[in-house]
Amino acid sequence: MALVPAPLAHENPDRERLRRMGKKVRDRLSANDTVYKVPTEKAEIYAIGNFFDPVECGRLMAITDAVAQPSRAFDAEYGYRTSYSGDVDPHDPFIRKLQRRIDDLLGIDPSYGETLQTQRYLPGQQFQAHTDWFPANTPYWEQEKERGGQRAFTAMAYLNAVEDGGTTDFPRLGLSFEPRPGTLLIWNNADENGVPNPWTVHAGTPVARGVKYVVTKWYRCRRWY
Repeated sequence: MALVPAPLAHENPDRERLRRMGKKVRDRLSANDTVYKVPTEKAEIYAIGNFFDPVECGRLMAITDAVAQPSRAFDAEYGYRTSYSGDVDPHDPFIRKLQRRIDDLLGIDPSYGETLQTQRYLPGQQFQAHTDWFPANTPYWEQEKERGGQRAFTAMAYLNAVEDGGTTDFPRLGLSFEPRPGTLLIWNNADENGVPNPWTVHAGTPVARGVKYVVTKWYRCRRWY
């Protein structure tokens, strides 16, 4: 989705839900000694190392190769996402185990989570700067607000080291994260007041050498279906 300002109050029907959910997750992660809070005042970003072990990462990469299709985006005509991705089988016991681990870490009801999505980036592929939250006054927001509402949190895990490139950058924050196998990156898509946060604009930079594998789970502020 293109870069846009945060919705106005009347365009954000999920504001109170986003505020409450943000506080709940914030308190839970702050009490977890294994979670590192990235030092920035403009957004809430967290990281936890070795969240997935090498065997789990390898299995997820194999699943990615089996389900990968050219990635899509809500603003399909923009063409800023050139990776391959695929939704995994949510009923697979292995996937259920990993999803539950993320749910438990964040303390979010599993029914609020979208299906885990895998992504693969070959040399030259990227995901240009975008937000995970849905801008108001777009056709897809009219649909998405009825099937789970606004995206509250993003949890993204790196599955392998990349030879060169493929960082996750938050350009407005001046932050860049290098892929480290098993590391889980988490961020709140809203601010403490429940307003979608423009500072969470991020990008998957082009892979220069090697292949990049990640898995992503998005959480809505209501039940997703």
